[in-house]
Amino acid sequence: MKYDYLIVGAGLYGAVFAHEAKKAGKSVLVIDKRPNIAGNVYTKETEGIHVHIYGAHIFHTNNKQVWDYITQFAEFNRFTNSPVANYKGKLYSLPFNMYTFNQMWGVVTPEEAASKIEEQRKEITGEPQNLEEQAISLVGRDIYEKLIKGYTEKQWGRACKELPAFIIKRLPVRLTFDNNYFNALYQGIPVGGYTKMVENMLSGIEVRLNTDYLENKSEFDQLAETVVYTGAIDAYFGFRLGALEYRSVRFETELLDKPNFQGNAAVNYTDRETPWTRIIEHKWFEFGKDANGNDLPKTVISREYSSEWKPGDEPYYPVNDEKNGALYAEYKKLADAEKNIIFGGRLGEYKYYDMDAVIASALEKAKRCIR
Repeated sequence: MKYDYLIVGAGLYGAVFAHEAKKAGKSVLVIDKRPNIAGNVYTKETEGIHVHIYGAHIFHTNNKQVWDYITQFAEFNRFTNSPVANYKGKLYSLPFNMYTFNQMWGVVTPEEAASKIEEQRKEITGEPQNLEEQAISLVGRDIYEKLIKGYTEKQWGRACKELPAFIIKRLPVRLTFDNNYFNALYQGIPVGGYTKMVENMLSGIEVRLNTDYLENKSEFDQLAETVVYTGAIDAYFGFRLGALEYRSVRFETELLDKPNFQGNAAVNYTDRETPWTRIIEHKWFEFGKDANGNDLPKTVISREYSSEWKPGDEPYYPVNDEKNGALYAEYKKLADAEKNIIFGGRLGEYKYYDMDAVIASALEKAKRCIR
């Protein structure tokens, strides 16, 4: 045995666990099949812009312990997520707030907005049976038709009537003029990009990239006392019980020779006819300026297309319905029976984790397991 820990995956979960193990005096090897560290939070610099290669990642948390932990590795800016919805050329503020209701109905007071929503919600009587009914029962038909239906159907590749109600158990409805998408005490983007932050977390730790654990599993297992596996749990077991389902995302990224494309980091296209779900303009995550505070002359945009996952694609969102939940429970039994292996992270636990929850989970596991 050469190492105390072999960590499979150099994303957030793997990087946190690796950092904690090294801090405890353990020997650690981190491997990743990608050519880069940082997993899905990987950022790459283009023309002074930190491009979020695997989609927008905006850090937000109410967990002070997680915030204090992650800010050791990077300074965070004050970016606040305030997306805009584009429905057939008309713009609406998100999340649903007084600006949205004014744009939708011309109402001016919270009372008028509440009464409009109340009137439209009455359409659904009884327990909502699917996502469509759930959404209408929360925000009424107008907002559902223009700002939820098309976007959700593109996102999930299924009609809203076929999707379970629980997917949108809650929709933020604010009777205030507040465009801040996240109700989080702490939020921002690491100055210099996420890759630099993860590099700081892995400082002094041996990392091997372009290295596929599952291709040489038995050899790798012999290298370490304990394996921390952050890949897909069904792939680990050779899909022997069947494949878990995911949604994937495809990006079309362009460098444009102009300083401003859409004036906001994220614009959601909520009609069904536009094939992409949203356009991200990466420079606005850092206010359109380079490290020296100069305005950047060019811009990079990414159109996002949601798709059904198939082998070879990057898995993004677990499809947390009953069928997949039951299949995961069976894989979890197999995982629990394995010796000297820890399964963690979004793919290892088949869980739709925000970044702060991944960090909290890795810290908790490290605290329990590293002796």
